[in-house]
Amino acid sequence: MRHFILSLLLLSSLAHAELPETDWLELMPEEDRQALEAMPEISHDTPEQDSGFYNPGGLRQQDSDLPAVMYSTKTVPGLDGKAIRLGGYPVPLETDNAGRSTLFFLVPYPGACIHVPPPPPNQLVLVRYPKGIELQDIYAPLWVDGTLKVEQVSNDLADSAYAMDAGEVRLVTDEDLY
Repeated sequence: MRHFILSLLLLSSLAHAELPETDWLELMPEEDRQALEAMPEISHDTPEQDSGFYNPGGLRQQDSDLPAVMYSTKTVPGLDGKAIRLGGYPVPLETDNAGRSTLFFLVPYPGACIHVPPPPPNQLVLVRYPKGIELQDIYAPLWVDGTLKVEQVSNDLADSAYAMDAGEVRLVTDEDLY
């Protein structure tokens, strides 16, 4: 009986263990990572930066002079169906009746919806979170735990190469940083 109780306690603690953090670059195939590292610095000097206006193109790439890696939808097949934790910033798409975000893009850096160039599609994750989360600040980082899927998503705002059914979404706290 004692062995049974210890087994239950171990299983319970494993069930509540946090998922390992996945780095954004792990979402890119090796050849895309190498191309990104070899890419020259891109200027962020745009009219939006000077005026503070929102980029009407959203997260879609608009500069035809950018290297192909900035448009890449290539994925890492081994991540399909894998439970991961990914940290990033939300770009809200849909809310529920209580104003909680239930559908949003997760992006690797804050302000991706207004900076040029936006991340490539394999650096955008569409997050489905039916429970919803109240987002008071899109510049506040989130942890998203869930099952990652290789799934091409295209809407008026962006193209994404991944989607995630989130089991938990929460704000990053100071304790997470130590």
